[in-house]
Amino acid sequence: MALARSRGPEKTFCPSEAARRLADDWRPLMDDVRRVAATLPLRATQRGRPVDPVAARGPIRLQITE
Repeated sequence: MALARSRGPEKTFCPSEAARRLADDWRPLMDDVRRVAATLPLRATQRGRPVDPVAARGPIRLQITE
């Protein structure tokens, strides 16, 4: 949430940015990051359209909603 708050409601970020803050070997964390994102006040989009961050395949962007 700190990353989302620092970007503000106008900006998005890639879930990999959050994973990279957690570990040097961040790729194995991607499913967990998406799963946690689904429980937080974050909007997930793909090509500008809302998606479920867990079910979406391919790159997504996250954005704070509060």
